[in-house]
Amino acid sequence: QVQLVESGGGLVQAGGSLRLSCAASGRTFSSSIMGWFRQAPGKEREFVAAISQSGGTTRYADSVKGRFTISRDNAKNTVYLQMNSLKPEDTAVYYCAQDNGGGLMSTRPARYDYWGQGTQVTVSS
Repeated sequence: QVQLVESGGGLVQAGGSLRLSCAASGRTFSSSIMGWFRQAPGKEREFVAAISQSGGTTRYADSVKGRFTISRDNAKNTVYLQMNSLKPEDTAVYYCAQDNGGGLMSTRPARYDYWGQGTQVTVSS
């Protein structure tokens, strides 16, 4: 059974930075695509970033491209999301997700098999 636990959220002023971490249990981490999603109040869950199994390929939503960086450490079963130049519109609960199916780095939440509990990120103006 896979468990994902996010950490690193908090309150930050606009223009600031945060680094989210997601620690995964189980033996499938290094063979899985990992993704970050977010959900603001009253809105649907949206794709933020994804990373391939080796970490050599990444994909970003246009809204975060150039500001956020996804990375992973397979030795530690951990995926990270470095968030710089944060804006109030980045405020949301951030979730990490694991796709055990391989293949493309999907932007669709339904494609992912396991989810963390989420961590709140609040950006004040």
